[in-house]
Amino acid sequence: MFQMKSVEMVHWDFWQRLSVPLDAQIVTIIGPNGSGKTTLLDAMRTLLAIKCSGKRDYKRYVRNNKEAFAYLRGVVDNPRRPSGGLYPTPFFPIVSESVTLLCRIKKQGGDWVRHYAILDGDIALEHAEGQAQWLGVHEYRRRLEAAGLTPAVAEVLALEQGDTDKLTEYSPRQLLDLVFQVFGDKDVLDNYQRARDEQRATELELEALGRQEEALQVRVEAMKGRANRYLEWKQLQTGIARLRDEALPVLAYLDAKTAFGKQWGDYRAGYHVLNQARAEHADTLDLVAKLKAAEVSAADARGAAEMVRQAAQDAFMKAKGEHAGVAGQLKERDRLQALAGKEYGADAALLADKLSALRAEADQLKDGLRELKKQRQDSSEHLQALEIGRGRSPEDVRQFKAALDEAGIPHAMLSDIVEVMDSNWQGAVEALLRGYRHVVLLDKESDRREAWKIGEKLRYRHFVVPERAAPPRANKGSLLEVVRFSADAPEWLYRQMNSVTRVENAESGANADGDWITRDGYFRERRGARHIGVPMHEYAFGEAARQSRLLAVRDELKALNVRILAGEERLVAATREAAGLAEYLGGMDAIRQLDSRADEFSALESRKAELEAEIARQGAALAAAGAEKDAADQRHGDARLAHDRVCQREMESLSKYNQKLQEVELARRQLRRLSGELREWAERLSADALAPEHVAALEDEFDTAADAKHQLNYLEEKLQSGDWEQDDSVLALKDKLVEDLTSLDRERQRRQGEVDRSRELTDEARAAYIGKLRATVRVYGQNVKRLGELAGIQVEVELPQLSNDDAVLAQAGLVLKFNFDQKGMMGMNDGEASGGQQVMKSLILLIGLMMDESNPSGFVFIDEPFAHLDIFNIDRVAGFLKATEAQYLITTPNTHNINIFAPSELTLATRKKRPGETWAPPILQTRRRVDGGEQA
Repeated sequence: MFQMKSVEMVHWDFWQRLSVPLDAQIVTIIGPNGSGKTTLLDAMRTLLAIKCSGKRDYKRYVRNNKEAFAYLRGVVDNPRRPSGGLYPTPFFPIVSESVTLLCRIKKQGGDWVRHYAILDGDIALEHAEGQAQWLGVHEYRRRLEAAGLTPAVAEVLALEQGDTDKLTEYSPRQLLDLVFQVFGDKDVLDNYQRARDEQRATELELEALGRQEEALQVRVEAMKGRANRYLEWKQLQTGIARLRDEALPVLAYLDAKTAFGKQWGDYRAGYHVLNQARAEHADTLDLVAKLKAAEVSAADARGAAEMVRQAAQDAFMKAKGEHAGVAGQLKERDRLQALAGKEYGADAALLADKLSALRAEADQLKDGLRELKKQRQDSSEHLQALEIGRGRSPEDVRQFKAALDEAGIPHAMLSDIVEVMDSNWQGAVEALLRGYRHVVLLDKESDRREAWKIGEKLRYRHFVVPERAAPPRANKGSLLEVVRFSADAPEWLYRQMNSVTRVENAESGANADGDWITRDGYFRERRGARHIGVPMHEYAFGEAARQSRLLAVRDELKALNVRILAGEERLVAATREAAGLAEYLGGMDAIRQLDSRADEFSALESRKAELEAEIARQGAALAAAGAEKDAADQRHGDARLAHDRVCQREMESLSKYNQKLQEVELARRQLRRLSGELREWAERLSADALAPEHVAALEDEFDTAADAKHQLNYLEEKLQSGDWEQDDSVLALKDKLVEDLTSLDRERQRRQGEVDRSRELTDEARAAYIGKLRATVRVYGQNVKRLGELAGIQVEVELPQLSNDDAVLAQAGLVLKFNFDQKGMMGMNDGEASGGQQVMKSLILLIGLMMDESNPSGFVFIDEPFAHLDIFNIDRVAGFLKATEAQYLITTPNTHNINIFAPSELTLATRKKRPGETWAPPILQTRRRVDGGEQA
């Protein structure tokens, strides 16, 4: 490193122009406080581009003199380095012994700006301005750093006043960093660290590149998906076009041809079945006519039998009447005989009471007979209605029907249109429809408003239904299957009867699903099962119901006749007995009456016998006629049921015939359509399309045209419902992205290889440089030990463990211990050393940094190193400074002991500016001369 020889200042603080020599090993700057000692040091610091002490800067000094410019010129030596090499001198290529350092400070743009220059030789200020090539601060610092003024040395030179002992406050790690900085190893380590940082940054870039590659990979995959969707869309378009334009027409022609042949066969078979249905329907019509004739014949026979029975009944009743009259007259004989045989003189009062009782009994009998005859009249009317095919309805029903007839509303009763085809299930039908027997069905739906109005007025409790529909097809095993409707009925009735299954008993019904009913009316619905059967005499639906009610009414008439005859006999007897008592009481002579009427009574007796024989004969005839009438009724009912069943079969055969006729007509239309399609396909298709090999290939690929149509529909639906890419540019974009991904992957692999190689080389180089670091630390340890020996201080150095590991290097530190006056070892800043000892420690640490065998010179600014020293320690420090090779510029106040001047070869005395003067007085200088003695 170079040393200072002189410094010249122009307009620096309050010095107008001042030149100060510095060509000595130890230069002492002395003066009172505020006289300019630190100002001089800051001038040299500014000349060296080092920061000023404290909070000062160079602008503060150039502002004080109110001048627009300032110059600092310093002359330094340029010694040759013992090792020589590429740079034999600090300021190479300048090889002169002296080098001029120049700093120019002037105002520029309202602010102070400094420029630097390095000149070959000792150039005066007047000539230096013209020769200077001005440098910026950073370039100037770089040149000085190359000459040995490292940032670490610059930091030491910038120590403030009284802070010489600051080095002792450094931690072991900080001290080691300072050593590496001064000896140039810190830059190498920083370069290694920068290389590692760059490697980490590059790794981060590679990670980002990897993420970019992953993102691009995602884009590539997405674009591949889009390209695949485009290719699939294109394939679908091609497949649809092939199916629609190539395969489907040929297959449709082949299917139409096959379907035509099959349809022709089906048409011939259907036509044959139609002929059979026509013949069956004709046979059924003939049977209907025959059974209708049989029904008419049975009806005529029934009418004849009824006339015979009625005649027999009239004759029987007539004989019964005559016999009753004769028997009544003979009872008068018996009464007279009874009176004649009695003794007279009975109590008249008792006979009068008996007569009163007999007359009361006769009145009661008359009332009872009157009621019974009325019932017989009603039953007779009911019987006549049933015999002509009509039943008697309740009063409210008759009133409602009469009101509808009066309003001109055509209607029918539900019971009139229902016929049970299987008498075994009559009871089940009656049970299920019991609540609907008086339902009124309107012929015209438009009459519903008027009909409902009448029903509301008469409070008719049964349904009035305007909506009617044709019977549907009965489910197998349902209750509807055994019922025939002669007219349309409500649709809800069909649904209900069609949903009820016929079962033999409850045990078999338990295995059936839904509602069911037995023959006698045990019914199961959603709410449960119960018996809803109806007695036979209350049947209301169909011929079987009429026959049952007819028999019941006839039985009722027989019973009424028997009761009426018995009542009349009792009435006659009571009347006659009352008359006899009346006559007895009236004083009539019974014996006289018997004598006078003997011939009459004898004739009556003979007539009675004749009448009894006639009654017996007429009764037998009446019984025979009644039996014949019942047989005729039965034959008529059977004929009617047979006719109804055949009518049902006729309707079914007609329906079957119509259905077959429709099927044949439909087949005929299908044949015409298929024939037209065949002609159309044949005209549209070319000979190549119908070539055998082409047809065979299509038949191998598709079974039928329906299969091809299904596949076409599937492809079209897939095309419509899918999210397709329809731009062919996605293929080129996909290829571009794949190429970009490949290039990016190659670039990433290349850079990864470079990073791996760089890391490997950096690790190897730093591992090799660790030896240089160890040598630097050993040299510095030897320097401080040698300096300690010069100062009479024992120094121990604990060398750090250095290895090629970031953590070890980051934690490594240099530990120094000092032993003053054999009092034991103490640390750097452990509080055990005095102020003077701290100064000695700092000087040893500081000067040890300057002891570079390859660059042994250099200079140091030491601001007031003797501030805390006593006379003895001042001498020790002075002797220590003399023993070193470095140049020292030391400041000290003029109040110290004279011993501070002992080591000084050149003493500079600063003086304060006098009041009223513009410029400060010049610096005084005193140089030590050695002529066999020392002079100050």
